[in-house]
Amino acid sequence: MMSADLQPDPTAIGNVSTPPFAVTPDPSTLFGVRARRLRTYAAVSPLKPYLDFVAGIVDAQQAIVPTLPPVEMPDEEALERARAFQMPPLDRVRTTLDDTLETTLDALFDAARHVGMTREAGEALARVRQVDGAERARMVQDVLSHDMPVETLAEHVFVAAALQVHFARLASRLDAKKLVPVGDGACPACGGPPVASLIVEWPNAHGNRFCACSLCSTLWNYVRIRCCSCGTTKGIGYQEIEGSPGTIKAETCDECRTYVKVMYQNKDVTIEPVADDIGTLALDMMMREGPYRRAAFNPFLLGY
Repeated sequence: MMSADLQPDPTAIGNVSTPPFAVTPDPSTLFGVRARRLRTYAAVSPLKPYLDFVAGIVDAQQAIVPTLPPVEMPDEEALERARAFQMPPLDRVRTTLDDTLETTLDALFDAARHVGMTREAGEALARVRQVDGAERARMVQDVLSHDMPVETLAEHVFVAAALQVHFARLASRLDAKKLVPVGDGACPACGGPPVASLIVEWPNAHGNRFCACSLCSTLWNYVRIRCCSCGTTKGIGYQEIEGSPGTIKAETCDECRTYVKVMYQNKDVTIEPVADDIGTLALDMMMREGPYRRAAFNPFLLGY
């Protein structure tokens, strides 16, 4: 049984706060929190085998973080230029396969060998471990441009996992106070799309909304009842599976005909955007029956 609540989501009224515009990630804890949340879903989900697999990959992400060399940041001139022109300081278009990224890819591929997975996934991992530098560079750009060939989606999942680590480490080195808006539906750190948005309850952010980047995990403040894709405030609606706890809904837009999940972390503090996006795949399956297409990006849901 499904329900669709198309009434506007009321903005919380009460405490007045001045939330930060952006919050950068802490790679030392980011992936551990994500893996634990995935296993919470796996314990009660028919998707347990896949959720356990993703949790294993996320464990591998967490394990390699302290082993990696320092990331090379843009110089101050480039950072200031990006700020002045309202551009993301981490330019995914110009990302190159430098030594640190190469090391990150190798480390993630090695760590992933110990993850329980299907034969097909294991074969994909074996293939991606063998590609040469030029092919690696192409696969990196495929992920960053969200233009991955269907026949090699499985291989690209492992590349995307390494890139999440790399970009989270880069974003963690940015000064969050110097990040500025760069456009609707775009992360102010790396320009990536959101995986979801969160309604939070923090000491300085009471009921405010933050979009969560699917790549670098930066959070950025975003007005409620506004499309995360096109920025319109017209025709915004909310849909959820009947009988669900009401903590995760699909925010739909009648202007661009897309949806992105909104997650009420103020009601459930254990919500983690990437993990909860995967754990609520049933909501995406429900939405496929309607007129809205998924606008969020999650490398672990490639093909959905």
